[in-house]
Amino acid sequence: MKGLLKRRQKRILDKIGQDNQVCLLDSHTILNALKDYKVIIMACNIRIKHPVPGIMRAAEELDAIVCFELARSEGNMEGGYTGQTPEIFFNTIIEYAQENRFSKPFFIHGDHIAVRDTSKEEFGIAKGIIMGGLKAGYTSFAIDASHNELPDNVRITAELARPIIEMGCGLEVEVGEIKAAGQEAEITTVEEALEFISELSKLRIHPDLLAINNGSKHGNYLPGEEVHIDLKRTGEVYEAIRPFSVSIAQHGITGTPLPLIGQFADYGIRKGNVGTQWQNIAHEGLPKDLMDRMKKWCEENKKDIKMATKPFKEEIDNIDKPYRDKIADLAYEEAKRLLKAFRAEGTASLLSERIK
Repeated sequence: MKGLLKRRQKRILDKIGQDNQVCLLDSHTILNALKDYKVIIMACNIRIKHPVPGIMRAAEELDAIVCFELARSEGNMEGGYTGQTPEIFFNTIIEYAQENRFSKPFFIHGDHIAVRDTSKEEFGIAKGIIMGGLKAGYTSFAIDASHNELPDNVRITAELARPIIEMGCGLEVEVGEIKAAGQEAEITTVEEALEFISELSKLRIHPDLLAINNGSKHGNYLPGEEVHIDLKRTGEVYEAIRPFSVSIAQHGITGTPLPLIGQFADYGIRKGNVGTQWQNIAHEGLPKDLMDRMKKWCEENKKDIKMATKPFKEEIDNIDKPYRDKIADLAYEEAKRLLKAFRAEGTASLLSERIK
């Protein structure tokens, strides 16, 4: 991986130190090099930090590129519902990479930087998260203005994307809002995806990835709720935007059967987000008394269990080593399964060959 270390950005080296061997790259370099290969980069939303060593161990063993990410709701400038600002998250990932001697390339991604309407307030919040992420050391961002009408989505996305592109980071955009479990929305059409990417191109905004609504859901599926992912439509969208060198980002993978995940790469998917699964694994390994108190807090406050992450962050972060090791081991096994389904095995060496 020594050749890849030379591709790190100066701002990253200024932050982590010139002698640091951590291979943090920008996602544009990675995705552009691998866009024509049927492989998927696993992107991990890390709401609780303890799965990270297990994920890194699996990626090291399988010679795989990975991504670590936080969405606006998970980790904004105030810490979101996980208590992690961009600076805290960046430092957490870098420290784990150093402690575990993680040698494979990875990127740190600001996921789902949502702009829910056309107000100046929403735009300002999103811009602040992007600038904070750039300052912290993020090397990739996803702008999600899909809540808006397509012309506004184009305008907002283009305005927010400029500093990202100027800093040499990777860019993901979204059309067709991806809903949470139990909610329904129309899946993205080929026409709106093509119009969106085409209009961005006219404004000299060239994203690496497009997230679409293809039927997947964020979070855990509800009891009895079935997985319906339209891979045929996904492939049609991919073929339409492929001339723009744009691939598909798949969101909402938690709960999707592995055989179905194993087909994703054939339909132009090159980045796959896994978030709630790592939270589930962390919860499985936490001390029972801590989980009981978290659940009680959620019942009393009528909140989803993920919202207990921030008020209990200090306790979660400082659980005893046997619990940390259990979570890391569970994450290692799950990461291996997912990386193999994503066909990510060997992607680190493939990248090294592609960008010599």
